[in-house]
Amino acid sequence: MNLKIHTKSRAYELQTEDRTSLLLAGLSEGLDLPYACATGTCGTCKAKLISGNVTDNWANAPGKAKLNADAGEVLLCQCSALADGEFEILVPDFVYRTDPGTILPRRLNGVVTSWRTLVSDVALWEVELSEVCEFNSGQFALISFSGVDGYRAYSMVDFDRSTRKLTFLTKKTPEGKLTNALFSENPVGRTVQVVAPLGRAIFSPGLKKNILCIAGGSGIAGIMSILARATQEGYFEQYKGYVFFGVRTMQDAFFLEELSAFKLASDKGLEIVIGLSAVAATDEDKAQYPSLSFDFGMIHEIAAKHMEGKYKNVQVYLAGPAPSVEASIRQLVITAKLDPKLIAYDKFS
Repeated sequence: MNLKIHTKSRAYELQTEDRTSLLLAGLSEGLDLPYACATGTCGTCKAKLISGNVTDNWANAPGKAKLNADAGEVLLCQCSALADGEFEILVPDFVYRTDPGTILPRRLNGVVTSWRTLVSDVALWEVELSEVCEFNSGQFALISFSGVDGYRAYSMVDFDRSTRKLTFLTKKTPEGKLTNALFSENPVGRTVQVVAPLGRAIFSPGLKKNILCIAGGSGIAGIMSILARATQEGYFEQYKGYVFFGVRTMQDAFFLEELSAFKLASDKGLEIVIGLSAVAATDEDKAQYPSLSFDFGMIHEIAAKHMEGKYKNVQVYLAGPAPSVEASIRQLVITAKLDPKLIAYDKFS
């Protein structure tokens, strides 16, 4: 099927397959289309359908609240070509081709090979892929479980440039049908479909800047991948790293041993602060993790206090619940007066 994409910069023509989302069709051909969550929740990938018929894969996608349906607006991530023919869409943005060497997303098959609960509502799990997957630290994948409609976005926790095994972190939420099912029944052995890699909150050693990472809860997943890459490359021997990880209590905290290992490997180049918003850390807690620092309060406020006077030559990575990310952005832009272009994050909700 022929797909023509009109943009503010130029028009592009490409071929797409049945059941492939219009977003994936463009991204896999090297078009840097606008998107954020890629799952239908944010509305960033809205476009206008000029001609042709499409299948809407999620009728109740929250991102549709930002669409003008009467004007023919659709979500690229939720629509796919319906049948053979010509399709035309209008993307109200400048769209260019990605740089040479960019890792383009593709669809892969996989099987869940492990599932381990870290705390009561957070689990670490692995997927064995049918083919090798390449990705950059800080990126995410879309996962679709057999028997469950739609895709969910999960950041890769570790970093391996070329691998057949991806590791993810999942937080159980009261309203989450999929997460409740995963936590109630061990998903090991279940088949999945993976679309990867996606995301623009990418870290590369060529950045040549100090890095500031602020994460809440399971948002630490992508930050762990960034820290893994930076540690492998000895990045903190030359540049500073500041990591602020927020949870409610010590009972909700995880990855503290792994974070301690990153700190020890990087010595004075890396500072890691665990922020507790409900109950402060005890002396026993601090003694158990002597290489980490602890503070009490909301994580964006803790980060602001510790980062005062340290924003020179810094790149920021944010992750976590939307209210936490938005609070961090406001503090960084309004109070710290940081250029928004220096703040990277992927919006999952």
